[in-house]
Amino acid sequence: MSLRPLIIAPSVLAADLAHLAREVRRAVDGGADWLHVDIMDGHFVPNISFGPEMVRTLRRVAPEVTLDVHLMIEQPERYARTFIESGADVLSVHLEAHQNIRRTLATIRGMGCRAGLAINPLTMIEVALPLLSRIDLLLCMTVNPGFGGQAFMGEVLEKVRAARRVTREFDLPVDIEVDGGVDDATVGPAVAAGANVIVAGTFLFKQQDLGAAIARLRCKAAEISSAG
Repeated sequence: MSLRPLIIAPSVLAADLAHLAREVRRAVDGGADWLHVDIMDGHFVPNISFGPEMVRTLRRVAPEVTLDVHLMIEQPERYARTFIESGADVLSVHLEAHQNIRRTLATIRGMGCRAGLAINPLTMIEVALPLLSRIDLLLCMTVNPGFGGQAFMGEVLEKVRAARRVTREFDLPVDIEVDGGVDDATVGPAVAAGANVIVAGTFLFKQQDLGAAIARLRCKAAEISSAG
């Protein structure tokens, strides 16, 4: 279990984009800590979503919220600066993408942004562990990236446990994020494994009372913490 603060980050990908400003306010006013923004280029993953302009728009609509930008793109090193300048507070890049990963992470941190490292479900955690001292957040994908609404892959939680053991052993202030298939049934096991940043899209935005759904996630996480 993580001792890091619990952070709930609704994924904008699942919002009603025809009413984006309303959806963002619904999430923020409902108690969201961060907004998670999935950037997909149609090459690294088989889907296309948003670009820097979406980040700028979200920054205008909710200037007070932390924007957690997840680059699922082929060349993150090429675009990192643009997304930071557009308003990203946390910028995660994939270990599997084509880049010099250490240089990309250094660029992100050098611009005053929190650096995140994302790994796909099939990527071995051992490849990411040597980079934990260079990042602020480790994103363990609990679905294959590209589309929302997929089922949670519980086997990924062993990677979360392994990463959390290392952060504790070396006293590293690293948040661990899970993204994909998270709801009120899967948030407990994720938090028990050591995750403290919870991305939920479909589960949250489909609710009429988004604030109540966020509160339900917090409640389930608290039950695990108190039992732990």
